[in-house]
Amino acid sequence: MSGLKLRGVRKSFGSVEVIRGIDLDIEPNEFVVFVGPSGCGKSTLLRMIAGLEGITEGELDIGGTRMNDVDPSKRGIAMVFQTYALYPHMSVRQNMGFALKFAGVAKDEIDRQVDEAARILELAPLMHRRPGELSGGQRQRVAIGRAIVRHPEVFLFDEPLSNLDAELRVHMRIEIARLHKELATTIIYVTHDQVEAMTLADKIVVMRDGSVAQVGSPLTLYDDPDNLFVAGFIGSPKMNFLKGVVAESGADVRLPEYGDQIIPLHDSVARPAAGTDVTVGIRPEQFEPDGRTKLDLKIEMIEHLGGETYVYASHNDGEVITVAARDARAVKPGQNFVARFNPTSVLLFGTDGNRIR
Repeated sequence: MSGLKLRGVRKSFGSVEVIRGIDLDIEPNEFVVFVGPSGCGKSTLLRMIAGLEGITEGELDIGGTRMNDVDPSKRGIAMVFQTYALYPHMSVRQNMGFALKFAGVAKDEIDRQVDEAARILELAPLMHRRPGELSGGQRQRVAIGRAIVRHPEVFLFDEPLSNLDAELRVHMRIEIARLHKELATTIIYVTHDQVEAMTLADKIVVMRDGSVAQVGSPLTLYDDPDNLFVAGFIGSPKMNFLKGVVAESGADVRLPEYGDQIIPLHDSVARPAAGTDVTVGIRPEQFEPDGRTKLDLKIEMIEHLGGETYVYASHNDGEVITVAARDARAVKPGQNFVARFNPTSVLLFGTDGNRIR
């Protein structure tokens, strides 16, 4: 299978630059997810790789060949769109084999390839049906099967699960992960859902405003974000951010909005100058009953999710903090609540939004 290289890739629509100098390496057989908020450029970048949008500047290499000016049909890629785009008057078999028939492939070979794709996707009992007789998940599997029969070097998925309900999305995530393992091919997958990104990807590309905010494995981005944007985007519920200031000693951070609670800086963190404003990041699950630092809060809302409980609380009606609480079935809104954490759990960010390391 083929890998990809993007070097200085830019895209402009008139005077508006939407992709701003992206450099990226995607290895053969890697499952890479482009993730980010709406309008960040992830779908545009995918369409540029597919050849559906031109490249204003920079180079795209697929499998060692420069692809900037190569026709989409000759790039060795297959794309699965958000909408299924199936022919309503054709059966599942006819939909899956249409591209091969159009290319002049012999009928026996079309049947063989379609049957193999149907086996992989467990579509064999549905081959005679038309799209109107299928569920949303079944239609999406047919759309994926139509891509599989082309034997592409690279699969491109553009938010393929966004039209499905929550339960079916989980099922299809498992199906796509299994498909990647069975086909052993390169997949580039676009989504705005960071849970999809975390569960599917070998490598995540977090995008913001047409640029790459950070690239890394799911757990690397979760545990070691480079900036506030990535720290807040990756993780559900998202990371808590507390306003702090470096104490006169230079060895601690004060939290003025939380009764001047002190967080000792651990040795692995750089020491900003006294008086420097910082942002303290801590994830909901990092609060611990025996933590050294405590926050005195009042509960505003509680989410009991069965196996876990999230407490949403604030100090003097300030910023709401999310705490993953253990044994919290008896707590109620309006009650006082003490949240504790250890200083070694926190991350520090500067006023420029970048991580202080």
